[in-house]
Amino acid sequence: MLFLDEPTTGLDPQSRRSLWDVIRSLKDRGRTVVVTTHYMDEAERLCDRVAVVDHGKVIALGTPAELIARVGGEHIIDLNLDPSTPVRPVADQLAKLPTVQSVRTDGDKITLTAAEPHRALPALLDLVRENGVKIAGLTTRTATLEDVFVTLTGRHLREGE
Repeated sequence: MLFLDEPTTGLDPQSRRSLWDVIRSLKDRGRTVVVTTHYMDEAERLCDRVAVVDHGKVIALGTPAELIARVGGEHIIDLNLDPSTPVRPVADQLAKLPTVQSVRTDGDKITLTAAEPHRALPALLDLVRENGVKIAGLTTRTATLEDVFVTLTGRHLREGE
């Protein structure tokens, strides 16, 4: 059994990926590797099981796919509003769109979790058009372990703790 505590902190991308290959090789040979990391993409790519720890307690445990499914959907819609657009009224309306399961705001950015983005997006665009909302950016993506972490802990970064 090998324990690695933040093994890729400070590594350049090439070295980081080389170390990932070493870890995968050990796993392929039946070895157990325990990795602690703050890099959610690293945990998602390397780990068979992930424990999310907050304030010293395990608050979620499962495979990356299981944890991502718990976010409430596997699809994320990131909407950046023009700074002149008030976020709260828009976010409240977006929460009512078809298949939208959660809405999170961060400054001018609104993140939606949707079960069926092909239904949520047309409704979102109708809402934007009908209300004269100015969009600075719109992207869709699949949910990640970072989304799981932020949803479960309710914050990107804790300052002053």
